[in-house]
Amino acid sequence: MAADKHTLQEKLPIIKKYLPFFLIASLCLLPVISSPIALILGFSLASLGLIPANLDIASWTKRLLSYSIIGLGFGIHLQTAISATLDNLPLILGSIVFTLTLGYLLTKALRFDTKTGHLISAGTAICGGSAIAAVSPAINAKSEQSAIALATVFILNSVALFLFPALGHLFAMSQYDFGVWSAIAIHDTSSVVGAASAYGEEALTTATTIKLARALWIIPIALISALLFGGDKKKITIPYFIGFYCLAIAIAHWFPQGQIAYQAIFELSKRVLVLCLFLIGAGITVGKMRAAGAKPLILGVTLWLSIGTGSLLYILYV
Repeated sequence: MAADKHTLQEKLPIIKKYLPFFLIASLCLLPVISSPIALILGFSLASLGLIPANLDIASWTKRLLSYSIIGLGFGIHLQTAISATLDNLPLILGSIVFTLTLGYLLTKALRFDTKTGHLISAGTAICGGSAIAAVSPAINAKSEQSAIALATVFILNSVALFLFPALGHLFAMSQYDFGVWSAIAIHDTSSVVGAASAYGEEALTTATTIKLARALWIIPIALISALLFGGDKKKITIPYFIGFYCLAIAIAHWFPQGQIAYQAIFELSKRVLVLCLFLIGAGITVGKMRAAGAKPLILGVTLWLSIGTGSLLYILYV
């Protein structure tokens, strides 16, 4: 009994230290915390050293993000998904080719590490961290190369979450146009959904559909990357959640009588995505930002500004 009491007294300071993390994580599932605020809170706790050391945040984030994206599928109409994808197919393909080509040229011009440059380009061209995670083993990238690429993309994702909704309102963009723009110009799916949901329901539906249509290109890009860098095609990881997302859309279309349940899953998924952004923020520290250095950020920012400005002009004037 005394031993148990002694053990509890030893654990109490640890429990108190990490209590804010679990409390805020729980609050992210409620409407009281928005996507940008969740990201800031996560980053703040990480900077203060208030993240549980034994918690595999990257693994939890990846898993919860997959589940929440699948859940969003139940709130998207099949015809809307097909129309949004087909109508914007030239923009999706054009943006991918443009970003990868420009990334290659800038990497050469900066005399930057080729593999790290390619990872940043792939992350910008397709879907941020997911693309980097898929391409890294395909080109036999070192852990530090992947880490620098991820840090660069995460920093820009954080900025986009705040910047894009403000710019959308500044340019008086429609819900649909903002959804298209955020899907093309923001890296990670989580930040795309976060920015789009802050703009409106139609923007969220459009952005999620187009972003995941874009994410399908992870597979051919990873294969091409393996060939170019002499990597192992067997190491390519396939994002299976995209298939389940499409299945969720199909189920909602084929069995409309479950609409109440589908809407509940859709709303819960949006809240889980806010939790994901909190966890992403918790994985970003000042140390990681410093480790990124100047060249990765120069490459990442240049690519981001190019695709962001180019796609905006295309959407508004073409």
